[in-house]
Amino acid sequence: QVHVVESGGGLVQPGGSLRLSCAASGSIFSINAMGWYRQAPGKQRELVAIIASSGPTTYAASVKGRFTISRDNAKNTTSLQMNSLKPEDTGVYYCNVYGRSRGSPWRDYWGQGTQVTVSS
Repeated sequence: QVHVVESGGGLVQPGGSLRLSCAASGSIFSINAMGWYRQAPGKQRELVAIIASSGPTTYAASVKGRFTISRDNAKNTTSLQMNSLKPEDTGVYYCNVYGRSRGSPWRDYWGQGTQVTVSS
Protein backbone atom coordinates (compact mmCIF):
# COMPACT_ATOMS: atom_id res chain seq x y z
CA GLN A 1 0.00 0.00 0.00
CA VAL A 2 1.16 3.51 -0.84
CA HIS A 3 -0.24 6.49 0.98
CA VAL A 4 -0.07 10.11 -0.16
CA VAL A 5 -1.06 12.75 2.36
CA GLU A 6 -1.27 16.51 1.86
CA SER A 7 -1.32 19.22 4.50
CA GLY A 8 -1.17 22.99 4.74
CA GLY A 9 -4.33 24.25 3.08
CA GLY A 10 -6.54 26.92 4.53
CA LEU A 11 -8.06 30.36 4.13
CA VAL A 12 -5.83 33.26 3.13
CA GLN A 13 -6.40 36.81 1.94
CA PRO A 14 -5.44 37.89 -1.58
CA GLY A 15 -1.75 38.62 -1.74
CA GLY A 16 -1.00 36.20 1.07
CA SER A 17 1.04 33.01 1.15
CA LEU A 18 0.52 29.34 1.95
CA ARG A 19 2.78 26.34 1.92
CA LEU A 20 1.44 22.91 1.03
CA SER A 21 3.26 19.74 1.95
CA CYS A 22 2.89 16.18 0.73
CA ALA A 23 4.39 12.94 1.96
CA ALA A 24 4.38 9.55 0.27
CA SER A 25 4.72 6.54 2.54
CA GLY A 26 4.14 2.83 2.67
CA SER A 27 5.51 0.25 0.29
CA ILE A 28 6.64 2.70 -2.34
CA PHE A 29 9.88 1.53 -3.94
CA SER A 30 10.74 4.28 -6.38
CA ILE A 31 9.35 7.70 -7.27
CA ASN A 32 9.74 9.54 -10.54
CA ALA A 33 7.79 12.78 -10.74
CA MET A 34 5.90 14.50 -7.94
CA GLY A 35 3.41 17.24 -8.57
CA TRP A 36 0.48 19.34 -7.54
CA TYR A 37 -2.88 19.64 -9.27
CA ARG A 38 -5.92 21.69 -8.36
CA GLN A 39 -9.61 21.61 -9.04
CA ALA A 40 -11.83 24.65 -8.74
CA PRO A 41 -15.60 24.27 -8.36
CA GLY A 42 -17.18 23.37 -11.68
CA LYS A 43 -13.83 22.99 -13.42
CA GLN A 44 -11.58 20.14 -14.41
CA ARG A 45 -8.51 19.21 -12.42
CA GLU A 46 -5.46 21.03 -13.79
CA LEU A 47 -1.72 20.79 -13.39
CA VAL A 48 -0.18 23.40 -11.10
CA ALA A 49 3.44 22.30 -10.86
CA ILE A 50 5.52 19.18 -11.28
CA ILE A 51 9.07 18.28 -10.35
CA ALA A 52 11.10 15.41 -11.76
CA SER A 53 13.28 13.18 -9.61
CA SER A 54 16.40 14.91 -10.94
CA GLY A 55 15.00 18.38 -10.25
CA PRO A 56 13.56 19.98 -13.42
CA THR A 57 10.26 21.72 -12.83
CA THR A 58 7.22 22.68 -14.87
CA TYR A 59 4.61 25.24 -13.87
CA ALA A 60 1.24 26.27 -15.17
CA ALA A 61 1.46 29.68 -16.80
CA SER A 62 -1.01 31.08 -14.28
CA VAL A 63 1.27 30.35 -11.30
CA LYS A 64 4.73 30.84 -12.78
CA GLY A 65 6.71 33.33 -10.74
CA ARG A 66 4.39 33.01 -7.75
CA PHE A 67 4.56 29.31 -6.83
CA THR A 68 7.63 27.21 -6.15
CA ILE A 69 7.70 23.42 -6.00
CA SER A 70 10.42 21.51 -4.22
CA ARG A 71 11.06 17.95 -3.08
CA ASP A 72 13.15 15.89 -0.72
CA ASN A 73 13.96 12.58 -2.37
CA ALA A 74 15.29 11.06 0.83
CA LYS A 75 11.99 11.68 2.61
CA ASN A 76 9.64 11.17 -0.36
CA THR A 77 8.12 14.58 0.21
CA THR A 78 7.22 17.55 -1.93
CA SER A 79 6.15 21.07 -1.03
CA LEU A 80 4.44 23.90 -2.87
CA GLN A 81 5.18 27.43 -1.71
CA MET A 82 2.40 29.71 -2.90
CA ASN A 83 2.94 33.47 -2.80
CA SER A 84 0.90 36.43 -4.05
CA LEU A 85 -2.22 34.31 -3.94
CA LYS A 86 -5.23 35.33 -5.98
CA PRO A 87 -8.91 34.42 -5.62
CA GLU A 88 -8.61 32.35 -8.79
CA ASP A 89 -6.11 30.11 -6.98
CA THR A 90 -8.98 28.82 -4.87
CA GLY A 91 -9.62 25.12 -5.14
CA VAL A 92 -8.80 21.68 -3.83
CA TYR A 93 -5.11 20.95 -4.26
CA TYR A 94 -4.05 17.36 -4.86
CA CYS A 95 -0.62 15.86 -4.56
CA ASN A 96 0.37 13.40 -7.26
CA VAL A 97 3.17 10.88 -7.04
CA TYR A 98 4.25 8.83 -10.03
CA GLY A 99 5.97 5.82 -8.58
CA ARG A 100 5.88 2.11 -8.01
CA SER A 101 6.02 -0.53 -5.34
CA ARG A 102 8.56 -3.35 -5.68
CA GLY A 103 7.42 -5.73 -8.40
CA SER A 104 4.57 -3.48 -9.47
CA PRO A 105 4.21 -1.25 -12.52
CA TRP A 106 4.62 2.51 -12.45
CA ARG A 107 1.39 4.33 -11.66
CA ASP A 108 -0.10 7.54 -10.31
CA TYR A 109 -0.88 7.85 -6.63
CA TRP A 110 -3.11 10.67 -5.37
CA GLY A 111 -3.68 12.30 -2.05
CA GLN A 112 -7.11 13.12 -0.68
CA GLY A 113 -6.76 16.83 -1.42
CA THR A 114 -6.49 19.94 0.71
CA GLN A 115 -8.69 23.01 0.36
CA VAL A 116 -7.13 26.38 -0.45
CA THR A 117 -9.43 29.38 -0.29
CA VAL A 118 -8.23 32.86 -1.25
CA SER A 119 -10.75 35.44 -0.16
CA SER A 120 -10.99 38.73 1.66
